[in-house]
Amino acid sequence: PDAGKVVDRIITRDVSKMTVGQVYYTPWCDDDGKVIDDGTVARLGETRFRMTAADPNLRWLLEHARGLNAAVEDVSEQVAALALQGPTAARLLAAVSDLPVGDLKYFRAASGTIAGVPVEVTRTGYTGDLGYELWMPWDQALTVWDAIVEAGRAFVLRPAGMLALDVARVEAGLLLTDVDFMSSRKASIDLQAYTPYELGLGRLVRLDKAAPFVGRAALHREHAAGHRRQVVGLEVRWSDVEAIYRSVGLPPSVPAAASRVAVPVYKGRQQVGKATSTAWSPTLKKLVAL
Repeated sequence: PDAGKVVDRIITRDVSKMTVGQVYYTPWCDDDGKVIDDGTVARLGETRFRMTAADPNLRWLLEHARGLNAAVEDVSEQVAALALQGPTAARLLAAVSDLPVGDLKYFRAASGTIAGVPVEVTRTGYTGDLGYELWMPWDQALTVWDAIVEAGRAFVLRPAGMLALDVARVEAGLLLTDVDFMSSRKASIDLQAYTPYELGLGRLVRLDKAAPFVGRAALHREHAAGHRRQVVGLEVRWSDVEAIYRSVGLPPSVPAAASRVAVPVYKGRQQVGKATSTAWSPTLKKLVAL
């Protein structure tokens, strides 16, 4: 019964405003207001939540569940996840499942079946496109995969891996931990740790929510004083890139894969930041970076 209180203690968003079937994208912070991780929280029932994270966070959850009537369970080995993303995703999902796809709004969850396998679907994803994430028992995941691939022939379905996903998430301006920012637990120096405001996630911090949460006092101070740096999007002028290639007698070229190598960004002769992720955007036909 106290599951909601546990989640409210940790995340920066207001769980009291969360309805059953709703999904939050949210960061969670340490006492200094620095981001430990980010992920999704789905409210699957009045007293049941599923939380996803990039790194293991079980110990952090258990520490903040002390004294409350709630159970925390790591289901990483029992649940398989599959992302179905792109403009034909909704029609394909409707064709292969009994899920209420047409009624499923952005950042909402629903339950149904695919090929007889119970599946939970969330209208979420890491591509910036129309998409869904499917959650199912790990030992029945191949059945779901096969059914989607078979039905997907009529919807131009293509399996895609991390290289494709990296380009899509840079286009969408979605951050990747250990690349665009570092968890405060891994930071060696203060400058490596970021607050939600510095990551451009200030809209996800509810300082006015009734329940106290970890890092609230520090974030209050930062909100009042303002933050001194922020992750932003960069657009590289391609005509300038072409001119550099021409000056040394080479044809211009960009790799198909996104780069995760940090590159200094200068204003004049002074370094003002670093480009952490850089990719040629097939959608925008531009070289973009975070």
